[in-house]
Formats: sequence, C-alpha cells, structure tokens
Amino acid sequence: MNLAPFRAPVALSDAGIWALQFAALPDDVAGLAKVLQGLLIHEHLPDVYGVTLSARQRGEPHVRSTEAILERIAVHDPRPLSRARAPAERFAGCCRHYTLLLVAMLRSKGIAARARCGFGAYFAKGKFVDHWVTEYFDEAQQRWILVDAQIDDRQCALFGIDFDTLDVPRDRFLVAGDAWQLCRDGHADPQSFGVLDMAGLWFIASNVIRDAAALNNREMLPWDVWGGMTLANAEIDLAFIDRLARLTHAPDRHLEELRAVYPDPRIAVPSTVFNAVLGRPEAVSPFAHSA
Repeated sequence: MNLAPFRAPVALSDAGIWALQFAALPDDVAGLAKVLQGLLIHEHLPDVYGVTLSARQRGEPHVRSTEAILERIAVHDPRPLSRARAPAERFAGCCRHYTLLLVAMLRSKGIAARARCGFGAYFAKGKFVDHWVTEYFDEAQQRWILVDAQIDDRQCALFGIDFDTLDVPRDRFLVAGDAWQLCRDGHADPQSFGVLDMAGLWFIASNVIRDAAALNNREMLPWDVWGGMTLANAEIDLAFIDRLARLTHAPDRHLEELRAVYPDPRIAVPSTVFNAVLGRPEAVSPFAHSA
C-alpha cells in the first residue's frame, strides 16, 4: 500500500507558515479533533451554541485553503491553536473545513490522512446528508479509519449519535461512490441523498467527482462546481461515474488509476470553479505543488 501521497501536506492542506503551530498540538486523533472543535463552528449550527454569526463569520465558509483558514483564525485571535475560542469567536465553516484541517494536522505529524466526500446517515432519519469526514491510516490496526471531527458533545446530543465519531462505521458514512453504487443497483433511493431541497442521482454524481478530486489532493468546497457536474440526471456520464465509483471504493487498490484519470476535464479542478452558493465563478489556489 502506497501511503506517501497522503502523508505530506500539499496544496489546500498545506498550512504554510502556520504549520509551525502544529508541533505544539496533540499527537493523537482525539486530541486534534478536540482542538478543532474549539476553533471552528459550523455555519448552520450557531443556534446550538447560543450565538449569531457575525458579518466576518458569514463569509468564512467560502475560504478554501488551510493556510488562509489559519491566517484568519490567527488575525482574529493570536493565541495558540490549543486555546479553545468561545463559540462566537470561532472560524465559521462546514464539515469540509473540519475535515481539511484535521488532514493538514495529521499529515504534519507524518500520519497518512485524506478527505472523503460522501453522505452521513446520522443527521436526519431516513436521509443521507451531504457530508465530509477525515480518513486516516492507523498503523497499529493496519486500516483506514473514518473520523468526524465536527461532532462535539453538543452535536452528539442534537443528532442522537450512538457510535464513536473517531471511528465512524462505514454504513453510517457512505463515501460518494458507495452511495452511487447503492442507487445504481436499486438498493437505495437517490432522492434520499443530498442536502436541504437538493437531492438525487445528479447530486451523488457530483460528490463522486468531488471525492475523486479529494483523493488527488484537491479538497474543494462542497458547493464548488466544475467539470462533469450537472444538475440534470439525463446529462450524467453514467459510465464515467460508474468508473469513478469503483476506483474511489478502494482507492489504495486503484491509486495509480485514480492518478491517471485525474487529468480528465470532467474531474480535474480548473483554475476557476463556480461557487454555487454565491452564484459566481471564483479563482482557486494554484495546484502547482500538488501530489
């Protein structure tokens, strides 16, 4: 198994000068998740913490890179990252921000880690909600483990979490390719997969592309749109998404093929993507140093 592509921070997971702060952080996954829960607040859950997001915070979910996220945190509060901020003072992001920062922190400590895009089955009964988690390789157990760093004690109570969020069962979080295959085989309803009023096979297909890009170290925002993504089921390239679903189901077995397929314009992240939330094209950080 080749873990090298997932051990070093690159592109969006590169913290730049802010990585110097990682050395003082815990070396274990549980400790790092706790740190993140004291730095971030989910943009859609401020009420859980009794706060209202400020104008500053409302723009933060659209920040893409680890370096830019940490810079904003430091500018607002220069204390060490290990010092938990009050909820009203945290960086406002989404599941992908927790995921990306945990990937960056783990990689800085030489632990293989990667972001996975898919669907969580633990937010709403009968629904698979658009979600991102971190996957890291446990050397002792010789297996990849899913971690949901977003879920703190308050969210555990809110969502009725009955499993270890530091080892999320594979049937509680489905990587996008597995969700796609379930629906293609007729074992699940595509309309159960999505977020808010957006759901369906087209949504799953887009997440398959996002997951494949993340496995190539391009961890984009959940609402970034590019390449082969479409809002119409009839426009999905079924054979292509079938292939990506197979590759992303077992990425270590198909790592070379994942690398080989990435330049395809249906998956390769261009220099400009469409931010579907803000409704505008946006330039993204260059990937010249990506692996």
